[in-house]
Amino acid sequence: MTKAVAEVLHYPRLDTVLMVEEAIKNAPDYPTKAKLMRVLPKKIMYQTLLVILDYLQTSNKILIDKRDGKIVWIWNPKKVDELIKKGLILER
Repeated sequence: MTKAVAEVLHYPRLDTVLMVEEAIKNAPDYPTKAKLMRVLPKKIMYQTLLVILDYLQTSNKILIDKRDGKIVWIWNPKKVDELIKKGLILER
């Protein structure tokens, strides 16, 4: 069985990834992909946004609600450090 892999024509620059991260973190509510595209300070291609969102989801910084497509920022390194100091054991 062959798995289809979408070819990425170009990867986003770091400043673009950081721009999307900040927009998600500072959003007053949980944006959808379409709303996020509208509020970004500079325009990016939709395919670029999808690559960035895939990266953020893989690195456990965001969750995308499957019901309504809302994007939730979940990364909180300070809280993770507190939990590790209390004895949380992380396994992969």
